[in-house]
Amino acid sequence: MPLLSSIFNLVNSQRLKQIDNFRRYPVETQKEIFSYLLEKASNTEWGQKYRYASISSLKDYQERVPLQTYDDLIPYVDRMGRGEQDLLWPGKIRWFAKSSGTTSSKSKFIPMSREALEESQYRAIKDILAIYINNYPATRIFPGKSLTLGGSHRIDQFGSGALCGDLSAIMIENSPFYAEIVRTPKKEIALFDDFEKKLELITKATVKQNITNFSGTPSWYLSLIKYILGYTGKSSLPDVWPNLEVFFHGGISFSPYREIYKKLIPGDQMHYMETYNASEGFFGIQDDPESSDMLLMLDYGIFYEFIPAGTPGNPDTHAYGIGEVEEGVNYAIVISTNGGLWRYMMGDTVVFTGTDPYRIRITGRTKHFINAFGEEVIIDNAEAALHEACKATGAIISEYTAGPVYMSTSSKGSHEWIIEFEKMPSDMALFTEVLDATLKSVNSDYEAKRFRDINLVLPLVRVAPAGTFLNWMKSKNKLGGQNKVPRLSNTREYIEELYNFL
Repeated sequence: MPLLSSIFNLVNSQRLKQIDNFRRYPVETQKEIFSYLLEKASNTEWGQKYRYASISSLKDYQERVPLQTYDDLIPYVDRMGRGEQDLLWPGKIRWFAKSSGTTSSKSKFIPMSREALEESQYRAIKDILAIYINNYPATRIFPGKSLTLGGSHRIDQFGSGALCGDLSAIMIENSPFYAEIVRTPKKEIALFDDFEKKLELITKATVKQNITNFSGTPSWYLSLIKYILGYTGKSSLPDVWPNLEVFFHGGISFSPYREIYKKLIPGDQMHYMETYNASEGFFGIQDDPESSDMLLMLDYGIFYEFIPAGTPGNPDTHAYGIGEVEEGVNYAIVISTNGGLWRYMMGDTVVFTGTDPYRIRITGRTKHFINAFGEEVIIDNAEAALHEACKATGAIISEYTAGPVYMSTSSKGSHEWIIEFEKMPSDMALFTEVLDATLKSVNSDYEAKRFRDINLVLPLVRVAPAGTFLNWMKSKNKLGGQNKVPRLSNTREYIEELYNFL
């Protein structure tokens, strides 16, 4: 084992034991987090409003504190931005993560306490490395550099003494000095505001360095990789960085990009490790190289509740804690955090693939689905169907989105898919047929609505020229960072917008 890896594992051996401990004692771990959060916030305005000091059980907590959305928190966020203290979390909140997870023009500003940064986000980075090195003890990532593609939003003034920016920008801005030793490019390039210019700056700064790993969102890194290969004239990334060995990815599903990455980074030395983080917190890490499921991280200062998907808007819906959830059920996540988010519905849905330990798979967003005809198609269904369609036709997808085609007096309903291909299907009709057949096989509601074409007819697949989605996101100032192409919509909003770029 290389010396630096040995030193790192020695330093983090205690942390690996702690991770193993919450694997074995998940309920007890979450009870400790629950008590810690309530005690910490008991003297805040929020804690006094809901009498945190006298809450003795999860049942008390759920009965007193209503489920929250971001809109419910806006008055508190505005006041914190003006410098008020001890509102949702003790002390003054100096940083706010600007969240732009969709193409909506409205941004969310998530309060980032010191504890949220240190106990969740930064601890997770150390855990990712600890788990990776534990899985691959012969790794040689440390002699090289970690490539950072920072957020596209510069640090801005948010309020009286408060600042905002992408989560990645905030983390770079607040990272310890020694992070600069292993990270590249320099902070001023990583935080450069113009995403397209940043691709050029990063390329020129890094092509001659020893890059061994990179981390971030697959779609935006794909843009960088293509730029680097075009700049260098190389056909694959290992020709540029021969010691590259791992991509720590998250933010969106890796499934549509897997084949592209295999093509651009050929060979067996490349590893892929999925993570699950957001502005609201860090939630999961792929701890088993043989499975794409992620270990739910239970000691990051986040208390979890889970509501069966499809019912989070119902105030009478029961929320389940760890120890009550079941495998195979699609749950909406509710979190209470060390950043002052209380029973906050973040909009993501997951399925538990195991409960010993607790492992999850992201299935989508509570607002990103198609249910115009009662078919309840979620992102997990879409990813599975596209995977099979690509396998059957040799296609590779760059980007996609889908929405409903509404019924009219003379036509039946359908789904319309706008897809940008890296490699076109050998047979477009077969691609559409397999897409449809797989959706039927993984979603009984869709199958029922497609029965004999009574309600829904065969999907319409529209091919988008290269660069369509990039130009669309650019028009909305949503390049880079944590911005994501919305995969599914229950309206035709995104479909109609994309027509202008086809």
